Amino acid sequence: MDSLRFTEHPILGEVKKGRLVTFTYDGKELQGYEGEPIAAALKAAGVMVHRYTAKKHEPRGIFCAIGRCTDCVMIVNGEPNVRTCMTPLTEGMSVRTQYGTSDKPFTDTAQSAVTRD
Repeated sequence: MDSLRFTEHPILGEVKKGRLVTFTYDGKELQGYEGEPIAAALKAAGVMVHRYTAKKHEPRGIFCAIGRCTDCVMIVNGEPNVRTCMTPLTEGMSVRTQYGTSDKPFTDTAQSAVTRD
């Protein structure tokens, strides 16, 4: 899926491909290139939703890609609110979808609203 990969970042500059590394996304093993933004590795793997808003449980993903908004925040290695568009990928990272400020999914009602689309 290299065609979906970012090759240049507006703030970080040219994205240098490091070695291929394995990381987990919601418990599933994925691969990306060491040093590329986590968001780039997720996008290349087809992951578009990074978090759900606390109030309306709406999905969010990459928006500004320069660290100014909070749409791409996820729980990385147990730490919530990590801006994945600016955080470099490393071997063995644990990346989890964020629900409000937690990695615990909302009630079934919120999830059924997401799957209707």
